[in-house]
Amino acid sequence: MPRYLTEKDIADFRAELCKVATERFARFGYEGVTMRQLAEALGCSPKTPYRYFKDKADILATVRAQAFGKFADALEKAAGAATDPAERGRLTGQAYLNFALKNPHAYRIMFDIEAPIDENHPELGPQAERAARFITGNAEQMAAAGVIDVDPRLFGWTMWASIHGIVMLHQSGMLAHGPDYKALSAFLGTLAARGAGAKKGKKR
Repeated sequence: MPRYLTEKDIADFRAELCKVATERFARFGYEGVTMRQLAEALGCSPKTPYRYFKDKADILATVRAQAFGKFADALEKAAGAATDPAERGRLTGQAYLNFALKNPHAYRIMFDIEAPIDENHPELGPQAERAARFITGNAEQMAAAGVIDVDPRLFGWTMWASIHGIVMLHQSGMLAHGPDYKALSAFLGTLAARGAGAKKGKKR
């Protein structure tokens, strides 16, 4: 007679499956992972994962939503430690790098995998939008406070693209041939502050 699964049993298995799937998707991409491989890694029947998730796409959407949620949590926590918009921006950028470097698999499945973010997986879109809105929204606060004097939307997206580039160069090992990620991110912050900073004496 099969053992009755408690809610904790179900949650524990889902969590372990998501952990394995995150690592596999990050290393091999969506097409390079099969449900059978995930089952083998967990030591269970090939049919077992289907009891917890609809299919492979459902698993990917779930682990991406979890990653975006944890990412947004880290950014919000860092920003909450400051009231000054410029300092908040610096702390947010620092938290971004810290999360990406401490959670390389989660970062890759968020930004380096080809999979749509659409209504087929309703839990994914809101978490991805939450992270994006937080990153770019900080630039609007900086503009309102007179810290920057440029289009805040373009500034926010440009800074995001630049930090993402630093992360990807670091993860690919390319920074072994140049400055490290700390030096690059510090220089990026200085460059952005000088180039986008509001001119002294100018009233907004």
